[in-house]
Amino acid sequence: MLSMYPACFFYDNNSYSVIFPDLNWLSTQGDTFEEAMAMAVDCLAGYLHTCKMDGDSIPEPSKLSDINPESVAKERDLESSMCEAFVNMVTVDVDAYAKAHFEKSVKKTLTIPAWLNKAALEQNINFSQVLQDALKAQLHLG
Repeated sequence: MLSMYPACFFYDNNSYSVIFPDLNWLSTQGDTFEEAMAMAVDCLAGYLHTCKMDGDSIPEPSKLSDINPESVAKERDLESSMCEAFVNMVTVDVDAYAKAHFEKSVKKTLTIPAWLNKAALEQNINFSQVLQDALKAQLHLG
């Protein structure tokens, strides 16, 4: 599911600062707009994924038009008059992003009977995939 939150971007001739007012002033930065946007996506995904994993409530996003970058700059003590400021929507599929970036595989050692190992090898069974599928089924994770 796609999550979308407005973010304030502030450019000061050297780099971009990014602030999410709806998410406890969550912030990040990048040297270029592209880097700042990539960092904003990563930051947003990490925040929302952590909230989900911890069972914390996730605030509803504001409308893009309700966010005033000058007010955000004033609240955060930024010199908005000294830089370019604008609001942009940042979007991310949190579950897909988490699977690709936050969840790493771990090696497990297990023991099975030799006859079962031989039968599985003869059928070219992918042991890792079978174990993952069985664990998901056992844990009702789909």
